[in-house]
Amino acid sequence: MITPSLSKTERIDVRASSAVKQLLQEAARSCHKNVSEFLLEAGIIAADQALADRRRFALDDERWQAFQQALDRPVQVKPRLKKLLGEPGVLD
Repeated sequence: MITPSLSKTERIDVRASSAVKQLLQEAARSCHKNVSEFLLEAGIIAADQALADRRRFALDDERWQAFQQALDRPVQVKPRLKKLLGEPGVLD
C-alpha cells in the first residue's frame, strides 16, 4: 500500500457540491485531519481494495498446492469452449 507520507509532488483537483464538501469537512474534522489528508487516505484505501484482486491473492497451503497442481496439468483441448470463443459476442 502506498502511504500518504511520501513526498507529494502532484495535485489532484476534485469538484463537489456544497453538501458533499460540508460532509467531507465534517468527516475530516472528526478524524483530526484536513480534507486533503482525509480524501487522500480514503482514496488510497479504496484504490488498494479495488485493485487487490488484480494484484495479489493469498491461499492457505492446501489451496496453494491445488493451485500449483492446476497450473502444472497438461493443457486440455476444450471443443465447446473453443467454439464459444470463436462465435461473435454480444459486444461484437
